[in-house]
Amino acid sequence: QVQLVESGGGLVQAGDSLRLSCAASGSTFSTYVMAWFRQAPGKEREFVAAIRWSAGSSYYDDSVKGRFTISRDSAKNTVYLQMNNLKPEDTAVYYCAAVSTALSPLLLGSNDYRYWGQGTQVTVSS
Repeated sequence: QVQLVESGGGLVQAGDSLRLSCAASGSTFSTYVMAWFRQAPGKEREFVAAIRWSAGSSYYDDSVKGRFTISRDSAKNTVYLQMNNLKPEDTAVYYCAAVSTALSPLLLGSNDYRYWGQGTQVTVSS
């Protein structure tokens, strides 16, 4: 059974940086797409970034492009989300998600991801 455990959230000020981690276990992830989603209070869960584990190719929502970087460390089975120049509108619970698929991450919605972590809170004050 695949398990995803997020860490690294916290309270920061606008302009600060945070790095989220998602420790994955229970499978070999060479066929997986790993992603970060976020959900703010009263809003729907939204896509942030995704990475194809084997190739390392990455994809971003326009709202975070140029500020966030997704990466993976195969030796540690961990996916990271480096978040720079954080804004108050980045405040949300951030979730790690995973699915084994050959599809491009651009074709995947949140319902397509099979495994989810418990989430980590990121709060950005102005």
